[in-house]
Amino acid sequence: MTVPLILASSSPFRRMLMENAGLHFQAIPANVDERAIEAPLERNGASPDAVALVLAKAKAKEVSDRFPGSLVIGSDQTMSLGAQVFHKPTSMADAENHLGTLSGKTHRLNSAIALARNGDIIWEHVSHAELTVRELSPDFIHRHLSRVGEKVLSSVGAYQLEGEGIQLFSKIEGDYFTIVGLPMLPLLQQLRELGAIDG
Repeated sequence: MTVPLILASSSPFRRMLMENAGLHFQAIPANVDERAIEAPLERNGASPDAVALVLAKAKAKEVSDRFPGSLVIGSDQTMSLGAQVFHKPTSMADAENHLGTLSGKTHRLNSAIALARNGDIIWEHVSHAELTVRELSPDFIHRHLSRVGEKVLSSVGAYQLEGEGIQLFSKIEGDYFTIVGLPMLPLLQQLRELGAIDG
């Protein structure tokens, strides 16, 4: 008998990756206050990797506590430029600032996954992608954001690579799944090792 699989996320992109991989699962968002978890970590100088992993584990554990017996996938992503950690822009002006700061530089996406069963974390992993934004003029940034609209506010980098956001980049190193926020290859490997999916 296969173990019920739960994705502790409301992200349509993560759900799509799981569905496309042929996984049978429920999507149940975690009831965690991400900012409340993040704030003390950042004050204490936690690395972007550590912040993503703590949040992924918190989400997996919260849903696992509510659904004993299920295998719960928690995930989170942070974005860093050197030591600076970025959060989702809160306004279009904030999005303009994000893109202005990223212009001409290489930033990193840190995508963490954790698996929980019966309230215990049984596996964790972080994957990285390095993305180089080409030199962007303030006028171009403004025109670009006017075209794509407020959906950029749902992305930590103020861009969506699967849409017009691809035009912002000159180089990308890392796999698509890590960039979207759910590193599928290590996840699938672990699910096979646990016997949760056909291996």
